[in-house]
Amino acid sequence: MSDLFVELTAPNGVKYTQPRGLFINNEFVKSKSGETIISINPSDENEIASVYAAGPEDVDIAVAAARKAFKDPSWRDLDSSARGDIMYKFAELIDQHKETLATIETWDNGKPYSVALNEDLAEVVGTIKYYAGYANKIHGQVIDTSPAKLAYTIREPLGVCGQIIPWNYPLAMAAWKLGPALCTGNTVILKAAEQTPLSILYLGTLVKEAGFPPGVINFLNGEGRKAGAAIAQHLGIDKIAFTGSTGTGKEIMKMAAVNMKNITLETGGKSPLLVFDDADLDQAVKWAHIGIMCNQGQVCTATSRILIQEGVYDKFVAAFKEHVAKTSIVGDPFNDDTFQGPQITKTQYERVLSYIESGKSEGATLVAGGEAYKDVGGKGFFISPTIFTNVKDHHKIYREEVFGPFVVISSFKTEEEAIERANGTTYGLGAAVFTQDITKGHRLARLIEAGMVWINSSNDSDIRIPFGGVKQSGIGRELGEAGLEAYTNKKAVHVNLGTKL
Repeated sequence: MSDLFVELTAPNGVKYTQPRGLFINNEFVKSKSGETIISINPSDENEIASVYAAGPEDVDIAVAAARKAFKDPSWRDLDSSARGDIMYKFAELIDQHKETLATIETWDNGKPYSVALNEDLAEVVGTIKYYAGYANKIHGQVIDTSPAKLAYTIREPLGVCGQIIPWNYPLAMAAWKLGPALCTGNTVILKAAEQTPLSILYLGTLVKEAGFPPGVINFLNGEGRKAGAAIAQHLGIDKIAFTGSTGTGKEIMKMAAVNMKNITLETGGKSPLLVFDDADLDQAVKWAHIGIMCNQGQVCTATSRILIQEGVYDKFVAAFKEHVAKTSIVGDPFNDDTFQGPQITKTQYERVLSYIESGKSEGATLVAGGEAYKDVGGKGFFISPTIFTNVKDHHKIYREEVFGPFVVISSFKTEEEAIERANGTTYGLGAAVFTQDITKGHRLARLIEAGMVWINSSNDSDIRIPFGGVKQSGIGRELGEAGLEAYTNKKAVHVNLGTKL
């Protein structure tokens, strides 16, 4: 076997062939520099595998392949129903390989296997199928002006799309971007996060089998400051889609300005969850737990600021603390009963611990967690679920995105105060409201500055519903029909049917 592939056996006994190369033009190839990056298992800190890392020269090659594929009649002029058929076959292949893909995701990322298999992979398959169904439903409209003129619009693909995905949901975020880009006839260069390079490469083994022409889908690994920057700045790329931190999103905006790329950004969040005196407290506790502790707290929409009306504050805190203690089982992500695995890297692990120290020094009350969790073999980047109460709005832990199993709880008196404090942030991705007064719920949904508001739930997103934020949480929308807007141009065609000026 060439050094472009390696045989691996995962901790759960799954054996598979792991690609190591860059996936360009339907082939795995070495990077021009020969540089590699190493994937580390966050559960035991051991090396899993090294893969080739792309540099600017590799990006050039991928762009040339994608540009050629975009102009090739085999993709450009392909019947839209046939394009949907290829995507549907791709989804079926992913479903057939879901156990292997979920295993890689858990090994590489640290999320529980049950979550990777039953939630993430189900979402990947569902998203690709959803957009496969849209492939033959992309249409414009006729706009009536006068009998002397026929005016209509055509929805056209943008061209070569650069896509940069994060490490918290590698396969799911890839599907969110691949689905709408492919069904509208674009070609793609997708870069995985350097922390989680493995599952995307395995996905590449299914692309050719699905029937995509060479160059339509290209997968690169590499560091953001090298491969990511090269994608964002490349003059041969027409669109950039990014999911990640707000700081990196701002840098990508600057780099994409070189040729005024179309951009979609989904960035950070510090989402509030408001619980009113009239809420169903049991439901609020359960959803609040999911909203912050799922996926090790590594969720951009995590409702990490819980604001409780004074009348139920003490009761909620006691019930929430008890619920977290019972259900947030920290352990080996391949164990069936594990709810919380390790943080993705040592850097992220240390970042969360630093916020714990900040919370203590600023005078907030630590009521649970607040320490490294070393009961899983003594290694790994595990952190105990952490809850701070008596948190003030000026505290660092209240204002900044922690991205870990870390929640702050504060109280409020009135609805007006709740809205003011919920909106008192530079972020605006998601928000949750718990009340049994449906009129109040709808009223607050309009007043909260966020791209998404959940009433009596938290983080129950759906691939059919637009996803995105306002303020410094991003630009544009993914998922649903709205996701198609990010990958098409509306061309207007004017036809003169008259005889005079």
